[in-house]
Amino acid sequence: MEQSSNPEIEKPEAHEEAHGTLSATAIPQDELARLTDDIISALKTVYDPEIPADIYELGLIYKIDIEDDRAVKIDMTLTAPGCPVAGEMPGWVENAVGAVEGVSGVEVKMVFDPPWTPDRMSEEAQVAVGWY
Repeated sequence: MEQSSNPEIEKPEAHEEAHGTLSATAIPQDELARLTDDIISALKTVYDPEIPADIYELGLIYKIDIEDDRAVKIDMTLTAPGCPVAGEMPGWVENAVGAVEGVSGVEVKMVFDPPWTPDRMSEEAQVAVGWY
């Protein structure tokens, strides 16, 4: 079964130079790979208190955008709009990702379109909640 929880990860755009070739982004590729891995690891430390799986494996992270200045923008959702920790979870995400070495800032935006469904969960999360 393929994981459907992987969010879209946007990396800084390459810039076109006068000669029509593409140059590297402002962030070196190896640093960008490390940042991406570290951000995902940080997200995996944040749990929905009602579900025994982290928010990344639950598929609650829809988009991670790493800007050239190393600011991180995250679009995330909740398992339900009325989730009791709706007001707190963005702060938990900001704190976790903000602690990643090299991240200059974090902005978390709550989105509810498309609505979260259990099919966004990874196989790991399905096992953790006993659905697999």
